[in-house]
Amino acid sequence: MLQILSELCGGVGLFLIGMTLLTDSLKEIAGQTLKELLTRFTATPFKAMLSGLGMTLLVHSSTATIVAAIGFVGAGVLSFTQAMSVVIGANIGTTSTGWIVAFLGMKFSISMLALPMIALGALLKLIAKGQMALLGLVIAGFGLIFFGIDVLQKAMAGFAAHSDLSFFGYDSLWSQLLLVLIGIIMAMLLQSSSASITATMAALVSGTIDLPQALYMVIGQNIGAVSITVISVIGASINAKRTVAVNVIFNLVSAIAAFFLLAPFFLWLIKHSAFFSSIDQVIMLAMFHTAFSVLGACMFMPSLKFLEQKIIQWLPSNNPAILDSLDDASLQVPAIAVQAAEKAVYFSIFEIFKILQMVFQTGTLPRQQQLNTLNEIIQHIEQYLEKIAIPEHPALKQKFLSLLRVMVYVRVLHNDLERLDNAILLRTQPAIFQLALDYCNILESYFSNIEQLADQSVIESLRADLNHLKKWTSSHRAEMREKVMEYTEVNQLSASKGVELLAAQRWMDRLIAHSYRFSNVMYERLLEES
Repeated sequence: MLQILSELCGGVGLFLIGMTLLTDSLKEIAGQTLKELLTRFTATPFKAMLSGLGMTLLVHSSTATIVAAIGFVGAGVLSFTQAMSVVIGANIGTTSTGWIVAFLGMKFSISMLALPMIALGALLKLIAKGQMALLGLVIAGFGLIFFGIDVLQKAMAGFAAHSDLSFFGYDSLWSQLLLVLIGIIMAMLLQSSSASITATMAALVSGTIDLPQALYMVIGQNIGAVSITVISVIGASINAKRTVAVNVIFNLVSAIAAFFLLAPFFLWLIKHSAFFSSIDQVIMLAMFHTAFSVLGACMFMPSLKFLEQKIIQWLPSNNPAILDSLDDASLQVPAIAVQAAEKAVYFSIFEIFKILQMVFQTGTLPRQQQLNTLNEIIQHIEQYLEKIAIPEHPALKQKFLSLLRVMVYVRVLHNDLERLDNAILLRTQPAIFQLALDYCNILESYFSNIEQLADQSVIESLRADLNHLKKWTSSHRAEMREKVMEYTEVNQLSASKGVELLAAQRWMDRLIAHSYRFSNVMYERLLEES
């Protein structure tokens, strides 16, 4: 018996490692595709649901799809209603694992190919680079999945020979609830709904359990998978909590409907329909798993607006909105993480320039609360960027590295805000103040809205104007210094006041130079992307 339990644990372990390799590699390969699917094909709730389904089929992970939805809600690309539809689609898409396992792992076993697939995948990873290396991990992941399924089947066959589970009936309500509880425990222990349904299918094929027992266990496994996601968002952003709340409500309500309506209906079909009773039991279980989620989708899609209002009411946000996009869960999909970081970086530089415009134009310093919030956002962005693993995809890698260079000048310009008192002081000296107004006019021309930061033609013109202003200040620096000294003498200012005015002039020169370098890095970034 100990040998059988050892094989069961080993089979589950192989399956989980295979799923991890497969999912992580596909997320890396298809990260940009995820982004395009979410941004282009979510115009209506139904299309958003289909996008969620398609994305989950593509990367073989509902978690990756939900994480992508969380990131894009925070970035303002998706509305919360669209994200809810994506989550519902992801729940339908994740049932594809059951079909793959049923057809390839159980009904038409390809376990003989498992070890060669692992060898081929490992070889590609060792000798290839970039996308081909990732493809090697995908192949190895599939190989480990099918090898794990084969080990599970053999272990379950041995378990069936030594065990009698007939006392776990399904005729009474209590026995059905007990089977649901077993499914919940399985999903919580295995930390994967895919692994738990695979183990259930292996048990069904080996004769350890029968189909009615498997149906109720699958209901429990969907509930158990919810508990995993709830634990994962403790301390996460409000977007993550809201999205997971949708997932929890969807799975719980779907489970209740499946328990009282769908499972009895399937059992009735098997008993009274010759066609359904002739279908392989593993296929019937996969069919039930999909019908489970489709039933939930039919119940939820008409009431999305109402559900959105209730969830936002239950889970209000207390943080600056831009921080909601910087969710650690988004780090699992590099394309989404880079997109979220880019949005936050652009927001912070836009805020810096708006503060500078306000001070130069009105002579009023910003509230300390505003500066503290901006500092908090920039610190959070820096911490988030440190957590992003350098992507293997060449274009995404280049985009990430150029964003790091942009962030350097965001920090430099933010540091310039520490001496905003210079902006008030230079208003008293006409020559320096005129230079500040020229700088301010440039900012006003190019930063009326945040979207202009992503416009190559706008940044090119900004770069040219700032370069012209920078060259002018360099060639007239001595002349400006003389005017400051003359102003000090004519107005009989103290020596210390004169020194302060000269310091304000140097601060203005640095601010223009830093702004130009920022625009130059931004221009190079947008040029590379185009």
